[in-house]
Amino acid sequence: MSEPADARPMTWIVYILECADRSLYTGITTDLIRRIRQHEAGTGAKYTRNRGPFTVRHTERMRTKSRALRREAAIKALDRSAKLALVTAAARRTGRRASPPRLSFSATARRPAPAASA
Repeated sequence: MSEPADARPMTWIVYILECADRSLYTGITTDLIRRIRQHEAGTGAKYTRNRGPFTVRHTERMRTKSRALRREAAIKALDRSAKLALVTAAARRTGRRASPPRLSFSATARRPAPAASA
């Protein structure tokens, strides 16, 4: 059987987040908004816990998970200055600004207020 005409291949996204402490985190996902919400909630990656809010600094789309994992590893191997150069170069190619905000997320904005004590 063939796939339905409207079936699209899954796209993987390699992303670089800038954390509130200005550190950079690189990861992959198929749903960037969902993944950032996980980071905000503290259920994304151990590294990003308590480091929000986050700003998406860079994204790249890949056709396969394998390619995304290889690209993620290559980016993680770069030092900070090389990662920032990647962000700047990609922004120049696409005509976008390299600096925030593109997508900014606040971890504290969505947290429920603490329950009142009796």
